[in-house]
Amino acid sequence: MTDALRVVDVVEEQLEAVWGVRQRSFGPGGDKDEWRKTALEFLRDGRYLGVVDGDQLVAAARIWPLEQWWGGRKLPMGGVAGVIVAPEYRGRGVGSLLMRGVLERCAEKGYPLSALYPATTVLYRHLGYEFGGAKYRFAFPAADLRVLGGKGVAVRKAGKEDAQLFLDLASKLHETQRTNGPLVWPLSEIEDWLGDEENFAYVAEDGFVVYNWTDGGLAVGELIAGSEQTARALWATVGSGASTARTVYAVVPPTDPIHLLAEHEAESDPSVIRWMLRLVDAPAAIAQRGFPASVVLDVAVRLEDADLPANAGDWRLSIADGAGTLTAAEPAEDALHLGARGLAALYAGTSMAALRAGGLATGGAAAADPALDTAFGGPASYMVDDF
Repeated sequence: MTDALRVVDVVEEQLEAVWGVRQRSFGPGGDKDEWRKTALEFLRDGRYLGVVDGDQLVAAARIWPLEQWWGGRKLPMGGVAGVIVAPEYRGRGVGSLLMRGVLERCAEKGYPLSALYPATTVLYRHLGYEFGGAKYRFAFPAADLRVLGGKGVAVRKAGKEDAQLFLDLASKLHETQRTNGPLVWPLSEIEDWLGDEENFAYVAEDGFVVYNWTDGGLAVGELIAGSEQTARALWATVGSGASTARTVYAVVPPTDPIHLLAEHEAESDPSVIRWMLRLVDAPAAIAQRGFPASVVLDVAVRLEDADLPANAGDWRLSIADGAGTLTAAEPAEDALHLGARGLAALYAGTSMAALRAGGLATGGAAAADPALDTAFGGPASYMVDDF
């Protein structure tokens, strides 16, 4: 790495260079005009960063302004996407330089969390990211869904004017079920999603479904249902295409009720794509997360975080009445030691036993481990979206 390499905000005049690196990184394809339109939105808000060598742009990444559910509460999350490095600059620390700039920008933007789908885990683990959950895609016989019933539930076709309603329905479900992982997109993105003629959207009083055609079958992008009967009605709506589509591919968590409602189990070997999590502002991430109301916890924690030193040091983690705090404290001999990766994994529900066995947690009182498991556990973390 040379002194000429530096992190910059991507400007419009550099988009042609970004496109060139993107093509060399991901291969040919994609609609350049649509990509450029989206890219302009990112750079106008300071969410498109690059690395230049002198005047030459050699790497870039963008940050989505998202929210994410944790413990039934949503908090801001910077979704990192489109990370590209020119082939001739790989292996020279350029990716790390870029991602440190991304983490600093996430902190400046007030995102307590950052998440991404990794092309490689090595780079991101070195920068404090760890697996937080997965995106699961199951395949069900369409005929099974068609007969699920729910005929007493009123279901109507939805459009972009229902975008806020969709957000409200999803929020109600995730808050009630103390969900971990699903994203909250900006309203404009939901409007575009519902306005896409290739998507079929239907809504009931307490739920909705969005699906489309794919590979000769149907693909459910998201289904939210606040009751058994609504779940049956919405899945049956999708299954009504069974005369044309033999299979329905559904992006749902492993614990979704459809696994209990469908007569036959999902086809074997579901698609599982794992994503990684990183705490950008540890005190804010703890304060804004939800916790089980039954948990009462007070433990000393020592955090190590070379890339975001504001997180490093001695803290007191306290949880009570469904809320948590992380406050600066004096060093304690019995402190639980965590690096950025260990903290991210704990936050996402990885058990203390696994963290200790994996070398991501040391010290602390073993007697506190069950309470930590209960505090950060709950429903398995998942997403239904790419970004």
